[in-house]
Amino acid sequence: MATTNLSFPLFSLPSRHRHRHHNHPNFFTLPTRARPGQRTQALGSDMLGDFGARDPFPAEIASDFGDKVLGFGNTEHKILIPTLSASSLAQQDCTPVSPLQSPMLQDDAQQLLRKVVGWRLIDGEDRLKLQCLWKLRDYQCGVELINRIYKVVEAAGHFPNLHLEQPNQVRAELWTSSIGGLTMNDFIVAAKIDAIVTSDLVPRRRAWA
Repeated sequence: MATTNLSFPLFSLPSRHRHRHHNHPNFFTLPTRARPGQRTQALGSDMLGDFGARDPFPAEIASDFGDKVLGFGNTEHKILIPTLSASSLAQQDCTPVSPLQSPMLQDDAQQLLRKVVGWRLIDGEDRLKLQCLWKLRDYQCGVELINRIYKVVEAAGHFPNLHLEQPNQVRAELWTSSIGGLTMNDFIVAAKIDAIVTSDLVPRRRAWA
C-alpha cells in the first residue's frame, strides 16, 4: 500500500512520532495510509508550512488534480477589503452634507448611540444633539482635554461645541447646524473623540491601605 507523507511544522510531540525530514529539519513526517499509486507530499519553507491558499505546483497541474478535488487549479483568490459600513465609526471620514438632507431620525440615532461611549441624546431647541460630559481632575486638565479634542476634530473637519465649566467639567455637544439635526458625521466625530486618552486627566482614585 502506498504512503502519503504529510509534513507539518515541528511542535512538541511524543518522541515515537518524531521522524525528521532529511531536507527540512524544522518539519516532521507522519506516515498515513493512502490509495494505491497515490503519493502526496506537502512541504513548507517556514514554520507556518503550506497552510492557506497558494498557487498549484507544476506536478499538481499535470496530475489534473482539479478534477479530483473541490475547486480548480485556476481558481481566482481575492482579498476583500471591509466596506465603509463594516469599519468602526472612528475609522471613517466625515462627508459633505447637503442643506437639503433631512436630519437623522431619532430611532436611527438611538441605534448608532450604541457605537459611541459616554454620549447621550438630548432634545434641545427643537433639534437632536449628542452630548458628553467629562469630570476632570482640575481646570488645567479641562483645558488640556479641549486641546486634545481640537487636534482630533480638526482633521475631521466637523467641530463640536465645547464648554469648559467650573470647576473641572468639560461638556461637548455635536449636531450638524446646516440641517438642524444629527448626521452620520456627528457619530463619526463622537467615536474619534472617544479614542482620546484621558486617563491622565481624570481624578485619581483614592488608594486605601
